[in-house]
Amino acid sequence: MEHTEIGVVHTTIDRADPEAVAELSKYGVATIHEAMGRVGLMRPYLRPVYPKARMCGAAVTVLLQPGDNWMLHVAAEQIQDGDVVVAACTTESEDGFFGELLATSFRARGCAGLVIDGGVRDVADLEGMDFPVFSRAVNAKGTVKATLGSVNVPVVCGNALVRPGDVIVADADGVVVVPRERAAEVAAASAAREANEEGKRTQFRAGKLGLDMYGMRGPLAELGLRYED
Repeated sequence: MEHTEIGVVHTTIDRADPEAVAELSKYGVATIHEAMGRVGLMRPYLRPVYPKARMCGAAVTVLLQPGDNWMLHVAAEQIQDGDVVVAACTTESEDGFFGELLATSFRARGCAGLVIDGGVRDVADLEGMDFPVFSRAVNAKGTVKATLGSVNVPVVCGNALVRPGDVIVADADGVVVVPRERAAEVAAASAAREANEEGKRTQFRAGKLGLDMYGMRGPLAELGLRYED
């Protein structure tokens, strides 16, 4: 799986360690992104289709053709409990690839949610089901089932490379991709970052200024910042 293929379904993939995935699920997208070295974010146009949507799981990837959702039906068979489906398209398309019926099918397979660089519909139903979806657009326009794509190949979704089995975390701040082989390392780094931020939070609550806590006064003075009455 070193390159993108058309017309193939890889039925065996290496998923991130489940314990590492569970640990990553404790942290927000911003924390994970920072802890990983400020990398891994998908483009910010991928937004939750309803408030409080959140997900974390290993990726089952889908490569779609524009206006065609056939491969999402094919992908359903490959979903294991806790997986997140990540769907990209061979070219930009905002058609409504996904709705309540496919969500029902995905949920029956144990799917934890969907990230799609395309459109979705039936948003009220998705919210009622509490089936998390992050999408490029909300669009009632229907799709066909006529052209082949692929399942479980590397895809680029929202400008981020996603390989089958990588960890996807999504919340109100966006979507981040954690390489499967780095899942445990990034989870540990996220925990350390959270602990560090709690210490800073305590100081802010006590009234300490970031100017002092971060040692900003010297560099600001060197750049010529002055205070005047």
